[in-house]
Amino acid sequence: MEVEIGRGKKGRRAYGLDDIAIVPSRRTRDVEDVDITWSIGKHKLELPCLASAMDGVVDTKFAGAMGKIGGLAVLNLEGIQTRFENADEQLEKISKLTAREATAGLQEIYQEPVKEELIARRIKEIKDQGVLAAASLTPQKVKQYYKTVMDAGLDVLIIQGTVVSAEHVSSIVEPLNLKKFIAEVPIPVIVGGCASYTTALHLMRTGAFGVLVGVGPGAACTTRGVLGIGVPQATAIADAAAARIQHLLDTGDYVQVIADGGMRTGGDVSKAIALGADAVMIGSPLASATEAPGRGYHWGMATFHPQLPRGTRVKTNQVASLEEILVGPARENDGTLNLFGALKTSMATCGYENIQAFQKAEVMVAPSLQTEGKKLQKEQDVGMC
Repeated sequence: MEVEIGRGKKGRRAYGLDDIAIVPSRRTRDVEDVDITWSIGKHKLELPCLASAMDGVVDTKFAGAMGKIGGLAVLNLEGIQTRFENADEQLEKISKLTAREATAGLQEIYQEPVKEELIARRIKEIKDQGVLAAASLTPQKVKQYYKTVMDAGLDVLIIQGTVVSAEHVSSIVEPLNLKKFIAEVPIPVIVGGCASYTTALHLMRTGAFGVLVGVGPGAACTTRGVLGIGVPQATAIADAAAARIQHLLDTGDYVQVIADGGMRTGGDVSKAIALGADAVMIGSPLASATEAPGRGYHWGMATFHPQLPRGTRVKTNQVASLEEILVGPARENDGTLNLFGALKTSMATCGYENIQAFQKAEVMVAPSLQTEGKKLQKEQDVGMC
């Protein structure tokens, strides 16, 4: 529904995950009969979850641990791990920066150039643990490092930026032709981010296995403040899901919609799936794991941009093991632990047996969902607060 902003401009009303509620159906189901497995090409995963390609979240050890639990961690191939032989030394420095020093300190550390030999070594370190190796590159660097990552045995490639389009225009450099490039790549390629029906549909037409949906919803991202760009995540996911249906009708190809960012609790993950996502990519909840390399801090890929930083370092603390965060058991009642046990329970409570069935769940616009009847929780800073 369009709203008149002023005489010369109209705009759609958009909704975030906090505005949405999942409506229980007439049927319930035993939680043990719920299937949340997810496949990337020929690879089957127990959890529909990717760990964000952020240096405070994923290193090679974390990738191994997450892979063994059933998810997929994405390593940033333009980050700390590929710039420094001893990445832990730099991560320790970052954890000691004060809030006032953080942005400038990150900019200084990330001046170190990426080293191709470290790209190959980090991919090998992940694969040596017996799990899938997934990693991200920006569109500007894909051609430069493609041969290195393929020779190293990468299993899944993510081409990722704040916003990625299938029609980048430049008078300075030759843009990456996503459609031509993806057609030549023998492994699944995921591209993003995007936040609209049209952009998602165009990215799907490149032949990508999946698209990342989300511009600015992450805990460490300041894109919405710096650039004024973004779409609330509930609307962005639903629009991309509609693009997936249109693309399926046009081509017969099903492209995965991956909600990227803005999810903190099991309820958020459940709502993202109910709105149409096939899987989720999360960062800050996993930065809270004791296995995360950020030492209780989390920052994004644009936080250290040399001219225009579009992110901030946030404190997450390390509160539980990765296993507890993903699959429990939970020791807290606020929804931040056992995220995928919560997803299974939500699906069971609403009667759905798998992810694609749950995408058909009824949802409502419900701004009071987070506050109705929760006065005591808010006053006491417990529970959902």
